[in-house]
Amino acid sequence: MSAEPLEIYLEEQDLGRSLREDVRLGLTATPKWLPPKWFYDARGSELFEEITRLPEYYPTRAERAVLAAHATDVAELTGAKTLIELGSGSSEKTRLLLDAFTRHGDLGTFVPLDVSVSALRQSTEQIAAEYPGLRVRGIVGDFTRQLDRLPTGGRRLVVFLGGTIGNLLPVERAEFLTAMRAALEAGDWLLVGTDLVKDPTVIVPAYDDAAGVTAEFNRNVLRVLNRELGADFDPAAFTHVAVWDPEHEWIEMRLRAEHPTRVRVLDLDVDFAAGEELRTEVSAKFRPAGIAAELADAGFSRQAFWTDPDGLFGVSLARAD
Repeated sequence: MSAEPLEIYLEEQDLGRSLREDVRLGLTATPKWLPPKWFYDARGSELFEEITRLPEYYPTRAERAVLAAHATDVAELTGAKTLIELGSGSSEKTRLLLDAFTRHGDLGTFVPLDVSVSALRQSTEQIAAEYPGLRVRGIVGDFTRQLDRLPTGGRRLVVFLGGTIGNLLPVERAEFLTAMRAALEAGDWLLVGTDLVKDPTVIVPAYDDAAGVTAEFNRNVLRVLNRELGADFDPAAFTHVAVWDPEHEWIEMRLRAEHPTRVRVLDLDVDFAAGEELRTEVSAKFRPAGIAAELADAGFSRQAFWTDPDGLFGVSLARAD
């Protein structure tokens, strides 16, 4: 069975408008910031895939270990008929769930949602070929904006993996989880992956690897702005920095200007002092009780919580009340 035509709720002009809005807001703020979603053009996605294979980057391996051990539990506990994946990318880890549902459930539909048309088209065709009995409906959308476009009916399981929820600030997380609950019906399910609080000597190298791949990934956002907005950043003039914030229990990726520089982007002249930093990502780390409380505040009750053998990464299975 071939994948169904993509349902597109996010056009190129929508992405362009969103990028311009973020740049105007972030580069005129004090301190300056950009949201991490702009890392992921084709080159950025390649670099991130490379990051996930680095020895320092534990989250992907740890989460995969959790899913390998407990995918059958997810299938048996939820009995889902429709599996929806937010920010699906290549859907690599989701195959562990699809395999489990194939063995133990009667899953009928898989719905990956992602902002990238090309990545989604490729992954949906691959999944449809690998799971011929499965209906595959790809949705091009932003999980912070298009949750109302999720398909209705049947018992649904929404999957949000990779620790991506940690890229949202606490207020944004609360808004997202509340919107997620509003998009679901009582008895639907949410599976969410969260990186856990641990010794910063383990966390920081995952965002500042010895080979410099993460540094290249971080600077890629400047290349995106140069290409898409005609900006004149010199990426080599910015140093990659990863900083653990013990108060908020998150890591920040930043780009530090090596010397005073002025950048022209849109209709703005943006000045950077020597040593000034541009925040490009926040990645929150969670405590098990904390994520349970955030889920409960949004109207979910956690039914199961699993970690990898080393306790690095947690996966919560919650039901919509």
